Amino acid sequence: MMLPCVKETEKMDDIDAIFSSLLGEMDNLSQSLMPAEVDPDSQTHSTFSIGFTDLNESLYELEDHDLDALVADLGSKSTSSDGRLPADQPTSSCAAASAMAREPAPAAARPRPSTSAESSEGLQMSKPQTKAEKIKLALEKLKEAKVRKLIVKVLMSDGSSKTLMVDERQTVREVLDKLFEKTHCDCSVDWSLCETNPELQIERGFEDHEHLVEPLSAWTRVSENKIYFVSKPQKYVMFTDPQLFYMWKKKKACLSGINEQAKQLLLKEHFGGSTLIVPDLEGKLYLKEDGKKLWKPLYFMLRASGIYYVPKGKTKAVSDLVCFLHFEKVNIYTTNNYKQKYRAPTNFCFMLKHPCIQKESHYIKLLCCDDEHTLLLWVNAIRIAKYGTVLFKNYQAAMKRASSSQPLHSAAHKDRYNSPKPDPAPPKTTNVEDYPHEPPPDFIPPPPPPPPGQTHV
Repeated sequence: MMLPCVKETEKMDDIDAIFSSLLGEMDNLSQSLMPAEVDPDSQTHSTFSIGFTDLNESLYELEDHDLDALVADLGSKSTSSDGRLPADQPTSSCAAASAMAREPAPAAARPRPSTSAESSEGLQMSKPQTKAEKIKLALEKLKEAKVRKLIVKVLMSDGSSKTLMVDERQTVREVLDKLFEKTHCDCSVDWSLCETNPELQIERGFEDHEHLVEPLSAWTRVSENKIYFVSKPQKYVMFTDPQLFYMWKKKKACLSGINEQAKQLLLKEHFGGSTLIVPDLEGKLYLKEDGKKLWKPLYFMLRASGIYYVPKGKTKAVSDLVCFLHFEKVNIYTTNNYKQKYRAPTNFCFMLKHPCIQKESHYIKLLCCDDEHTLLLWVNAIRIAKYGTVLFKNYQAAMKRASSSQPLHSAAHKDRYNSPKPDPAPPKTTNVEDYPHEPPPDFIPPPPPPPPGQTHV
């Protein structure tokens, strides 16, 4: 048998090392994308709750009218199924039992058909009355529902919370409208739904066109993530102050003098055409190296397709640029106190990652800015590049919603603070008739005696 030469042996060792490294990277990615603990039984259900440890508890937190609407909605879906199971419905004990019940029985064993009066009477008798019965019926219907539904606890800035039932067809805009009705707030365009991840110390505001169930489904069941209903004045700053992004090279004194007409011209030029114009933002950012707490300064440039950087010793020419990442499958998050956690140059950092990655991973990209204004520019310019004209449509819909509710709020405000005040009543004179329960005294008591050495005047 012939032994391989030394060069061939070294080549084989290199291939084995590369293959092992590739397997390790694939394992890290799979661990990042997989939930920490997944219950096999839970995968048979198409619904779970966010912010609760138990679905029964989640349903109990719903208001009575929301629970009634849920039961009615689920009942209509179950009756419209025409006695057939959907092809994509997972098999469970309840589904198997219902499938067996739908099989045609022998002629001798078939019950006689009931009349419409008997069926309506049976429905009235079986209609749930108490909240416990409604919850039990909702739990049964949820197992058969084809549309994914989540019970979401939304936290308010004052520490209170609202519990909502959200299905996969509802957008964030629709959930915001529902919260407006529950909280009676001013329906401003600044209101946002934000998710927080305490483990990664990050935060992201959901876009109005997103379907809320989709990003929440990426959360793990043991996650401590939360949803907040807060006002974010910087949510649509790219439309209220477009000069900050499309004239960022100008001096701040020049930008502050832009009038409203000039802002509208900028919006029409960059968002009103057939194609979106992305801000040509560029500058120095600090990149955190993988697996280290070192931050490397690089010159980054924003383009419609992604973020690029200039390698050391190269120029800003297009041929010299290196792609850092594309925006298709990543979301942008702001961070909290990364100067202490990762020894960042400043606390003005942002993260780019896949939404399914819920813990630390090599596939997370961290960038750090010098100041808060630079962070504002990069975060919102990336949102423009990622979502395009959809973001502008979200802003227009939010403005329309705010303007439609403005007369109601202004009228309420006027009635509360500008209503004519009644004239003050004249002061009453003290009279015996004003106190019918107190009879007048029969005599006037004498004055007290003066102190020793003094006499009355």
